[in-house]
Amino acid sequence: MTHEFEITEEITLDATPEQVWAAIATGPGIDSWFMGHSEVEPREGGRNTMSLGGYDQASTVTAWEPGKRFAFKGDTNPDGTFMAFEYLIEGRDGGSSVLRFVHSGLLGDDWEAEYDALREGDPMYLKKLATYVGNFAGRTSSVNIFLPGPEVADGDRVWAAYQSLLGLTGPATDGAAVRVAVPGLPATDGVVAFTHLPSYVGVRTADGIHTLMHARGNIFVEYHGFSDDQDETEIQAAWQSWLTKTFV
Repeated sequence: MTHEFEITEEITLDATPEQVWAAIATGPGIDSWFMGHSEVEPREGGRNTMSLGGYDQASTVTAWEPGKRFAFKGDTNPDGTFMAFEYLIEGRDGGSSVLRFVHSGLLGDDWEAEYDALREGDPMYLKKLATYVGNFAGRTSSVNIFLPGPEVADGDRVWAAYQSLLGLTGPATDGAAVRVAVPGLPATDGVVAFTHLPSYVGVRTADGIHTLMHARGNIFVEYHGFSDDQDETEIQAAWQSWLTKTFV
C-alpha cells in the first residue's frame, strides 16, 4: 500500500538566481552539495540519473525554466512508490534569492519512518546548499565523498566523538569555531555552518564542506572539497580509518 506525502521548505540564499540554478540544475552543481553523482539532461522531458553506492535512480525533467523553476519526477518503482522534486527560485534585491522546495510522491509500507527521515534530511541538504552557494558559488567540488559508518545506537557516544574530532569544548552552535583533525590529514580550521542536534552538524572550511550525521543509529560522513590539490582517495581512506577505529 502506498502513502502520499509532501514536504515544503523555503530558504533564503546569498546567491543570485543564476548561481542557484547552476547549483540545483546541473550535474556538477548538484554534486557540490548533494550526495552521490548526478547527471542532468538540460531540457523538459530530459532524463536525469543520481548514482550512489552502486544504485542508480532515474528521473524525468518535468519543468525547465532556467533561473526560475526546475522539477523532476523519479521513475515509478515496482511497488508504485516514487518521489518528485520541484525548485522555485525568486530573485531578491542585493543579489540574493528565495528558494521554495517541494518534495512529494508516494511512500511504501514503512512510510512513517521514511517520512520522518525525509523531514530531517531535506532541510539539512538545503542548509548545505545555502553553505555552498554562499561560499563557493561559481566553483564545483573536485572531491565528493559519502561514507556510511557502522550502526551505533548510543547517540552520546557518537556526538562525543564528533566533538572531539572538531575540537569543540561546548555545543555545536552555528558559527562556533572548529578545527577538523582527521588522523592522516592536515588539521583544518573552520566554523559550524549548520546544525540540528542530535542529527547532524555541518562544518565549512576554506576548501570544503564537512557533514557529520547520526540518523536512527546510522552514521554518515560527507565531504565536498573545492581545492584542486586535494586527493579524494587519500581523504576517503583517512575518514574511513577514523570511522572504523572510533566506532569499533
